[in-house]
Amino acid sequence: MAVELAPKPSLPARIVTFYHEVMAEMRKVTWPDWPQVRQLSIGVVVLSLFIGLLIFIMDNILQLVLVRWLPRLFS
Repeated sequence: MAVELAPKPSLPARIVTFYHEVMAEMRKVTWPDWPQVRQLSIGVVVLSLFIGLLIFIMDNILQLVLVRWLPRLFS
């Protein structure tokens, strides 16, 4: 006994359906207001600068140890 499948809609019909579903979902999204956007953007910039500073400090410490001190100990 074979199960009959419903015919697949055409490509343009699927594209239109997809578009309508996307628009319906986008209406459900809660978008941030400008103060939230500004606050979160500042937070991202500050966090990026902090991580960059940590990487800079670690790079200098490791360079000091691995390039200057260790070769002197074993030469």
